[in-house]
Amino acid sequence: MNSKSQKQNTFDFLNQFHPLTHSDFELLTNDLPIRTAQKGEWLVTPGQIQRELYFVQKGVQMSYYESEDKLHVIAFTYPPNLCAIPDSFSFQRKSKFYLKCLADSEFLVLSYDRLQMIFDQSRAIETFFRRANEALLAATIDRHLEFHTLTMEERYRIFCQRSAHLLQIVPHKYIASYLGIDATNFSKLFNTIKI
Repeated sequence: MNSKSQKQNTFDFLNQFHPLTHSDFELLTNDLPIRTAQKGEWLVTPGQIQRELYFVQKGVQMSYYESEDKLHVIAFTYPPNLCAIPDSFSFQRKSKFYLKCLADSEFLVLSYDRLQMIFDQSRAIETFFRRANEALLAATIDRHLEFHTLTMEERYRIFCQRSAHLLQIVPHKYIASYLGIDATNFSKLFNTIKI
């Protein structure tokens, strides 16, 4: 995908949350540096403050934490999405989580300080970030409800409706962790349910 269509995909994605004019979008994304990261590279580790927000152009990333030698996956990101440990970036505090690339990745990089200056210049961009955070909160609540009210099969089917392409990219043990399903049951679902 060329950079022009990547930029259009990013613009379309952002407009799902709040309409931005092309001039606001340019203010937000113009002259942003591009960062590449290799598969297996960490973007954030526990104790580190995330000082940059990533507009994903390529690749898949995973946020997770470890407890009692077990990995717990929180989220996956992929184009055209924003990638961050939200509380670390938003409040500039130390992360409790890892943010790792599961594939070679490319990002447009927006620093926290630059974003604060942009907020002063554009009410629409500030509104966009508020709405995006509200959508993230609503999605987190929905996911919490799914964990407590849906069967393993229902959670698996919903994941496949949203992100079926990840089944070919992401190791299944990570998807199983994300869905709260043990690896054996995940394997059974994967082999019996055709999406």
